[in-house]
Amino acid sequence: MTSSPSNAARLVRTLFVLARYDVLAPKELTDEVPRGLKLLSAFLRLVSWRAGRGESLEARLAKALPKLGPSYIKIGQLLAARPDIVGPELAGALSVLQDKLPPFAMAEAEAAVEAAFNRPMSDLFERLDAPFAAASVAQVHRGWLKEAEDAKARPVAVKILRPGIRRIFQRDIDTFFWGAKWLERLVPSARRLEPIKLVGVLAQSMRMELDLRLEGAAASELLENTRGDGDLIVPQVIWPRTAERVLTTEWIDGIALTDNEALDAAGIDRRALSLIVIQSFLTQALRDGYFHADMHQGNLFAVPPTETSGLRLAVVDFGIMGRLSRESRVYLGDILMGFILQDYLRVARAHFDAGYVSKDFPVEDFAQALRAIGEPVFGQLARDISMAKLLMQLFQTTETFNMHLQPQLVLLQKTMMVVEGVARALDKDHDMWAAARPSVEAFIEEMMGPEAMAQNVARGAQTLGRIVARAPESLERLERAGELLAQMTEEGGLKLHPDTAREMAEMQKPSNHPARWALVVALIALAAVVWSVAA
Repeated sequence: MTSSPSNAARLVRTLFVLARYDVLAPKELTDEVPRGLKLLSAFLRLVSWRAGRGESLEARLAKALPKLGPSYIKIGQLLAARPDIVGPELAGALSVLQDKLPPFAMAEAEAAVEAAFNRPMSDLFERLDAPFAAASVAQVHRGWLKEAEDAKARPVAVKILRPGIRRIFQRDIDTFFWGAKWLERLVPSARRLEPIKLVGVLAQSMRMELDLRLEGAAASELLENTRGDGDLIVPQVIWPRTAERVLTTEWIDGIALTDNEALDAAGIDRRALSLIVIQSFLTQALRDGYFHADMHQGNLFAVPPTETSGLRLAVVDFGIMGRLSRESRVYLGDILMGFILQDYLRVARAHFDAGYVSKDFPVEDFAQALRAIGEPVFGQLARDISMAKLLMQLFQTTETFNMHLQPQLVLLQKTMMVVEGVARALDKDHDMWAAARPSVEAFIEEMMGPEAMAQNVARGAQTLGRIVARAPESLERLERAGELLAQMTEEGGLKLHPDTAREMAEMQKPSNHPARWALVVALIALAAVVWSVAA
């Protein structure tokens, strides 16, 4: 980890770059920027050369972020997917950060491939075309793979990491950790947001993104999970041409979701496509607990209908993936279903049961606060909803009830925001709740219906069997412990307080043995299932 002076120096450099492009305290927002920030920005601009003169704020920010490194570019990519929050002009300017960054030289790309496999390029690919997409971490080429002497070369996608990206990334993460630590120390109100944990989530996801073998494994797992989903395409990994710095997958012909004109020219139903985007993401997150966590337009392609299949969505770039435990998915499904049904007490109870909100607050008060957020937007068209105001109100509510951010849900929250932005870019009248309902209802039925409860009881019975099998051994240990305690309390031995002795004697009663207690719990669960099925 780098030193504090180094981190401080990089922070100062960040401020200089933002001021140089006049985005630290931009002239366009002069009435909304605090006086102290204005003075700092003015000073930094005086002592540095200025850039982006005569250009719009959006264009200046799009030029400043690449100067700061890959982590800042990731922030820009997130904003580019939300024109409803940052405005269409800024979103359009930042869209170049998704896959249109300057590529590195072909000579460097070929050298990286040869070093990855320790073989000459001619043994690996018939040829490698110029890069067609370049992002913050890697760039992608169309390659041609000849797998047999008499076979025709087939096209493949070859992803190659940028030279030196690991060192650059580690430097950025060190600075973020340093800044998060001081933020928690100096700004008590920021502790609720748990900035150190947030940086930790970012660091872990980026480490995964920097080993393309792990990305290949992620693609393979997602393909396995969604193989039966007819509207989603996940490319097959070509493992003999995959290494730590190189990932090769099958080539997929499709139309990028960044090009609405091309989608319209191909006769793509953009409204249907927006539903596929939302429902595919929710299916991954809820049903499988494993989801693509970087679903911006640059990673999504529409595959037109054919004689054998309908409209499909193809996903690429599996560097950032998210996981949810079964418990988190159950709570998430209950929360989403409560919002869809406008059952705010159900949503509030789910938050309390999950431990997201302190039980010091009345659940009814939290339900009332959720109603104030949900009711004004329910059923409205997307174009009539100010997502920026909605997010601000939600933030204020979580602060009022002292809610802590859940690290395991950070990627989910970020991805849901991006996915909704993609859907709205395809269909300005997109209704997030209506699109989500089929996926959520299917999940609720699968995870909380009678069949699921019966499966839970079966799992409980297996656990009970293991406990019962170990019961004789446990009882023998308890008997021996009792004999030792008797010896300890004999004259001259260790004296126990009368209350302690009574409590220990109570624990020795047969009614309190673990096996019997587990059996009672299992019978209660079984009775609940029988009752629910009968009802």
